Amino acid sequence: MSAPGSRAFLVVLDSVGAGGAPDAADFGDAGANTLGHIAAECAAGRAEVGRSGPLHLPNLDALGLGAAVKLASGFDAPGLGAVPQGLWGAAEEVSPGKDTPSGHWELAGVPVPWDWSYFPDTVPAFPSELVAEVCRLAGTEGILGNCHASGMPVIARYCAEHKRTGWPICYTSADSVFQIAAHEDWFGLDRLLALCQALAPTLHAMKVGRVIARPFTGTCDDFRRTANRHDYAIAPPSPTLLDWVADAGRATHAVGKIGDIFSMRGIGKLWKGKSDADLFEHLTRLGAEAEPGSLTFANFVEFDSLYGHPRDVAGYARHLEWFDAALPRFLATLRPGDLAIFTADHGNDPTWSGTDHTRERVPVVGWGLGPRAVGLRGYVDVGASIAAHLGVAGQGPGRSFL
Repeated sequence: MSAPGSRAFLVVLDSVGAGGAPDAADFGDAGANTLGHIAAECAAGRAEVGRSGPLHLPNLDALGLGAAVKLASGFDAPGLGAVPQGLWGAAEEVSPGKDTPSGHWELAGVPVPWDWSYFPDTVPAFPSELVAEVCRLAGTEGILGNCHASGMPVIARYCAEHKRTGWPICYTSADSVFQIAAHEDWFGLDRLLALCQALAPTLHAMKVGRVIARPFTGTCDDFRRTANRHDYAIAPPSPTLLDWVADAGRATHAVGKIGDIFSMRGIGKLWKGKSDADLFEHLTRLGAEAEPGSLTFANFVEFDSLYGHPRDVAGYARHLEWFDAALPRFLATLRPGDLAIFTADHGNDPTWSGTDHTRERVPVVGWGLGPRAVGLRGYVDVGASIAAHLGVAGQGPGRSFL
């Protein structure tokens, strides 16, 4: 346990997995390794768009990133060979999924106690009674899509019909999600958000994890998704790290989509932005300003959304290098006794087939405690360790590695 007033920063680099999950084959992901394969592609000169050469992450690697990948998967990631100067290890998940809520909840100390519901990869994908409920709430005679799809292609396919009919574009993926895309002007942003909010209890009762509003603007020849996305997630089944800290009377800050993922439970202040660059400014400001004894929980989603799902290796590498180059500015704001842990919620190997997340172990690297190997742990141990550092009682199954 650290001295009174010590703060904690839990930073999730969304989808930055390290391979090696022992049950990866059960998910069709045997051999997936997000960091390892990106590093290999960079070293081979196959990730040269907007960057060049081996993957360059000197700051994260100095904390122990390369060592964490080796521990997780046995893979020596090219360019990531530093001797760790920080806390380092890897973690594996027990929840039956490779999705955002499962990963974040388990990092916060609460494994998912149920099996998520998924929609079949058929056309139509959704049961008729669910379609009828969407139509009733939307005030439309039908929906578009009704299939498995990626966001940009499904909008491109149905955009003109969406404009003509006013029907929402509904789709899903291999994750436990129901997504609705609609134009902010033709359909209305407030109407889209209200539709998703009203529909969420029906989906949550089915154990579908999230209803996601996916607004877009522009023309059908030049459309773009906006930063007004909103996730309506099922609430965690029991108190999480955020609740433990808040119930102890401490300040809690959520950066990015953490508010959506945890249904705002245990969150004192929420800080959002239009990009990961905006979120990094929030994180750096909180490093300077967050209260003694507080928890800051941040998610950087663009690794996953902009580069993992589209299978953009060079883009993923660029984003990793951007974050690493910015990292010293955040670390310079931290105080003696603070702890910052950098980890991930799942993988999304951009060299893998398909467009979905990959089941992987994740790196766990940290600043503030000096060199410390913590070994192979469970996701839940991350939350237990943060709680121990802050001196608050943890309520989950995790064991502190501090």
